[in-house]
Amino acid sequence: MTTSEKPPVKDPWELPDVSGLVVGVLGGTGPQGRGLAARLAAAGQRVVIGSRAAERAAAAAEEIGHGAVGADNAECARRSDAVIVAVPWEGHGELLAALREELAGKLVINCVNPLGFDKRGAYALKPADGSAAEQAAALLPESRVTAAFHHISAVLMLDGGVGEIPTDVLVLGEKRADTDAVQALAARIPGMRGVFAGRLRNAHQVEALVANLISVNRRYKAHAGLRVTDI
Repeated sequence: MTTSEKPPVKDPWELPDVSGLVVGVLGGTGPQGRGLAARLAAAGQRVVIGSRAAERAAAAAEEIGHGAVGADNAECARRSDAVIVAVPWEGHGELLAALREELAGKLVINCVNPLGFDKRGAYALKPADGSAAEQAAALLPESRVTAAFHHISAVLMLDGGVGEIPTDVLVLGEKRADTDAVQALAARIPGMRGVFAGRLRNAHQVEALVANLISVNRRYKAHAGLRVTDI
């Protein structure tokens, strides 16, 4: 290539092969985590379900099948290449601080939504760090923190009669290699498409949108997701 030639532009839909990654799911016994674990395991991904109690994780893994295994949270983090964080917001910071060593060097995919609830419904909380994903990045400086999988219905993921989940997954992160890998993981689940949606500083509005989707679902008795048009 001469100095006057420009390097080729990378195809935004050219994604890496992530089929060999071991994916851990912290909070894998809760609805969101169990749903993601079930869908990824069914797609052929090697999955480790994490929980505070190894026995609960093992029971969830047996229920999911497809080769999924269970472990306590620390062992789950150690055994995995990529780790989905699907724990309740209330315990998010404490858990990640405790797993800083185990998660060092790992791809961390945060799907935690800081929400509050009152008699008027769900509303978004604003964490001191800006978002759950930014809190994770601050607590895990040696990890590669991304954010994704916020807007997917756990009910649909856990419904064995639903073959495909036609929805887009907004993916945020600081490095393209990391967000490409998360997009590729999303694409392993039939019907899903990962879409890059910016850096982690934009995670708050993505997390907060879940409160709107809860309102949509309650009004229309649905399990709504998102679609990004014209791409």
